[in-house]
Amino acid sequence: MTAIHPTAVVSSRARLAADVRVGPYAVIGAGVEIGNDCEIGSHAVVEGPTRMGARNVVHPHAAIGRDPQDRKFQPGEASRLEIGDGNTIREFVTINRGTEAGGGVTRIGNGCWLMASAHIAHDCIVGDDVVMANFASVAGHVQVGNHVTMAGFAGAHQFCRIGDYSFVGIYSGVTRDVPPYVLVAGQPPKPRGVNVTGLRRHGFSAGQRANIERAYRTLYRRGLSRAEAVEAIAESAGEQPELDRLIRFLAESGRGLLR
Repeated sequence: MTAIHPTAVVSSRARLAADVRVGPYAVIGAGVEIGNDCEIGSHAVVEGPTRMGARNVVHPHAAIGRDPQDRKFQPGEASRLEIGDGNTIREFVTINRGTEAGGGVTRIGNGCWLMASAHIAHDCIVGDDVVMANFASVAGHVQVGNHVTMAGFAGAHQFCRIGDYSFVGIYSGVTRDVPPYVLVAGQPPKPRGVNVTGLRRHGFSAGQRANIERAYRTLYRRGLSRAEAVEAIAESAGEQPELDRLIRFLAESGRGLLR
């Protein structure tokens, strides 16, 4: 049976799976759906409309699914939050719902590790296996790819995109798109090379890493325009499929690349 502490406040219009655990003084609002084997810690707040998958752990004092921090947002707007499976949401993390103007949804993937006081704003799309260290923040409409790491106090300006397997260093505030595989660091942040450690951890072979490093040099060291770099990298992509996601990202970047 669902284990709800007697001091918790759970709306009659919330839907909790049979084995959800809710700690002392937690608040779960109307329109919230929580899947199997989730744990909501003491004093945490989950408001709706929010749908949460299975095996998520929400630690004490997190605030999930509250109204967007957007002055254009009006009460009654179609607005929701979707969270996948197996995420760890630590103390004081805040995740806001979407806005109608931004598509109406904030979405978190699977297996993410959101450390204490991280913030995900309205209309963000966050992929799978994303790590956001303490106080890392993404502003509205940011897209974060799969297997991304953001170090402590790192941030992303609204509408930025952060590509798969990239790394954003401590205190770095990115204002333009970060391509896949790239490590950025410093104040202001600049590309510092390929996220080699991350690639090793995720099983990229030595040959694949070498291909990515050559593509990085083409993009950042040869003095080419973005279009010229894409063309040069694309010439090798047929035999190096790990470059496909980089080429797609570069072609689709609307905010410009961090350089």
